[in-house]
Amino acid sequence: MSDTTITADTQTAKVFEWRRGFNAMHLIDIGIAVGLFGALATAPQGSSARDLAQSLSLDLHCVEVWCTSAYSFEMLDGDEATRTFRLAPFMDKLLASPGHPRYLGGYVRLGTEFATDDFRRCVQAFKTGEKVPFQGRGEHFAKTIADGTLGLQIMSARKILPELPGVAEKLNHGGAVLEVGCGAGNHLVQLAKAFPGSNIVGIDIDEDSLAVARTNIRNAGLEGHVDILSGDIATLAKPASFDVVAMIEVLHEIAPALRPGIIAGCARALRSGGWLVIIDETYPTTLAEMRRPEFLFPVQTCTNREWDSPRRFRHEHPLFRRRLGGESASLRSSRPPGPMPVPHLRSHPRRTRREASTQAWFRREQSGGDHRRNSCLLQSRRDTGRFESRCRRPRR
Repeated sequence: MSDTTITADTQTAKVFEWRRGFNAMHLIDIGIAVGLFGALATAPQGSSARDLAQSLSLDLHCVEVWCTSAYSFEMLDGDEATRTFRLAPFMDKLLASPGHPRYLGGYVRLGTEFATDDFRRCVQAFKTGEKVPFQGRGEHFAKTIADGTLGLQIMSARKILPELPGVAEKLNHGGAVLEVGCGAGNHLVQLAKAFPGSNIVGIDIDEDSLAVARTNIRNAGLEGHVDILSGDIATLAKPASFDVVAMIEVLHEIAPALRPGIIAGCARALRSGGWLVIIDETYPTTLAEMRRPEFLFPVQTCTNREWDSPRRFRHEHPLFRRRLGGESASLRSSRPPGPMPVPHLRSHPRRTRREASTQAWFRREQSGGDHRRNSCLLQSRRDTGRFESRCRRPRR
């Protein structure tokens, strides 16, 4: 019998593993909520369940069960002789360090606190088609969403934007950034820290998120540096007034019929040579892609949502061409879709294995002129299931 043979036992094991994943998420949620991960992070040499229970004023039996279960899930390492436990490698950053780019506690809590309720409501949604909008779900939801996407926001401010040609220089000398769908304002704070000489504006239509954003901006001492606006980009953003317009995990929340207008508003807001930067999820379009590891994240994100499902933006490339590069733009790909060989990756020092991607350049076809000044870079991160678009408005 080959290793790939499917039996009733292998399928049963698969279901039990799915159930273990459910338990693991709630185990992490408990550990964050009662402070166990935080306490273990301060004791790298290890701590007993008794010491943890005493220091946190928790029930000893519950802490003992939690520690041994977390050990089983490999969240913790342990010593049988001393019966002490310590965080497994890198778990301090992943589960005990809010604010760290790799922290995933917010993402876990987004599932345990909100996705669980969404799944319960899905039965009724299947019968009626009723959706719960992303907006208006309260400040706690807005804060949890912000915590769950903090790593992307830090990556955008510290890596993606600074690497775009000319952006860092402009933003450090009075340039302007607009974030569309700024949510709780964490990205705005990161941008202000990364580019202290810039002017930063955030726009959103969700008043719950904006209330959190204003508090975050005030607590960071950035009220004179960052402006928060409530409403639609089409009416609030002045034409040709920003060097960068960014959308982080926002475009998939916008109804498909409204996306062209939003992109058009972004294009109008950009100065000549400005950049539109979009980071989002790429939902697969074929059954084969549904099982590819790089698409598992957007697939699982879609299955537990009652609001608009994320869509694969690869088929919306013409939208960006029309709004930013002109109707006559042509699409050229630097390599075929699919995983990039490791040796080829190493020949590009600015790429990592996570960033292997289909890179395409939209070049406006004109008679004469400098075509390099009319380029639009669109980067589709196929191997991570995440869409990243960096579109540059043609200079005029």
